[in-house]
Amino acid sequence: MADIAIAGCGIAGLAAATLLARAGHRVTLYDRFETPRPLGSGLMIQPTGLAVLAALGLADRAVVLGAPVHALLGRGTHGEPVLEAAYSDLPVPDAFGLGIHRASLFGMLFDAARASGAMIVTGRAIAASVIDGEARRLTFVDSTRSPPHELVIDALGVGSPLVPQNGGWLPFGALWATVDWPCDSAFSPTLLEQRYDRASRMVGLLPVGGGRAAFFWSLRADRLDRWRQRGMAAFREEVCALWPACETVMDQLAAPEHLTFARYAHRTARQPTGERIVHLGDAWHAASPQLGQGANMALLDAWALGRAIAETPDLAAALARYRALRQGHVRLYQWLTRTFTPPFQSDSIWPALLRDLVMAPGSRVPPGPRLKATLVAGLAAANLPRLGLALPDYSALGGVSGGVPGAGLAASPSTIAARASSLDQS
Repeated sequence: MADIAIAGCGIAGLAAATLLARAGHRVTLYDRFETPRPLGSGLMIQPTGLAVLAALGLADRAVVLGAPVHALLGRGTHGEPVLEAAYSDLPVPDAFGLGIHRASLFGMLFDAARASGAMIVTGRAIAASVIDGEARRLTFVDSTRSPPHELVIDALGVGSPLVPQNGGWLPFGALWATVDWPCDSAFSPTLLEQRYDRASRMVGLLPVGGGRAAFFWSLRADRLDRWRQRGMAAFREEVCALWPACETVMDQLAAPEHLTFARYAHRTARQPTGERIVHLGDAWHAASPQLGQGANMALLDAWALGRAIAETPDLAAALARYRALRQGHVRLYQWLTRTFTPPFQSDSIWPALLRDLVMAPGSRVPPGPRLKATLVAGLAAANLPRLGLALPDYSALGGVSGGVPGAGLAASPSTIAARASSLDQS
């Protein structure tokens, strides 16, 4: 049994705490908030992340809390489809993604961590960590230190003080808000839908379960103050000009305080492990959310670390095993995200033209549809069997959700395009 400290009470930290405490380790999770809480709005659980939740015994609960999403559909200003990806193109019967509110996922993982016996220490903002003989301690912002721990797990996210900061901030981020699902509207409850004006403006709506949706609007970080100064009336006009169906959504967003701005970064720590320390999730590999992999990568990291420690009693060897299990998948998706961000989020016209004239048409030709679905699902190079994971039983999960996966949407690229053209072009 090892004495393990986990820095950060987010998705990666809570999942790691649950896995390691269940395995019999003494786990202490430190968080800066007096009451741990999630930050953000909606996110997508891909098949990779759902595989981890299934192994934790939490997939059924996640599906009850979330909303099965059968495809992604992004359209341009004239209604033309520029982004199409359907989970039905995977060689996995009834597969779907899962839109879920971050608070729902957090609450589920927080309850699991507490039930596992992990100790959660709040009100402890972490500034650094130091080696102390055969152990490592966390240093807090008030200059006090934690007891010695055999291993420190860094799950503090993109701004972790335990990782050398090397820039990597992207020009764009997004405004996020949670809204009631717009009933009697053209929005599909089984789609993640987006609208693009080239690559410089984007609005999206993601169903997240519980009669709610996550609304998001792409925005350059250096234009945030200008956005506030222009006021909500101008914002409403801009959003509805791009996507008129959003009027019912914008009725719920009356003040700037109703939205939260998230700045994106793209960076990868050179070393995911060190002497008695290991980095998980965004602390190791931060990226823009273009491929919707952040929470899923965090869950995979936590699972891989737990498996490596269980299989390899020697700590240094276990950390080496963790790197080997995850680095190929991490490298691929870091490269993919960096490559695919400009065509969907940039001020230049050329990436958007490449997307519309080359990428979108070409991706509809086999094997394009399956490749897109595989990339979006997070399954490329994931090698789940090597991690001891299996995809969940989607047919059973569809029953848990109260619906049939794929109902109401024959989710092939051709039928998604047909839906796009048949909908009101507004």
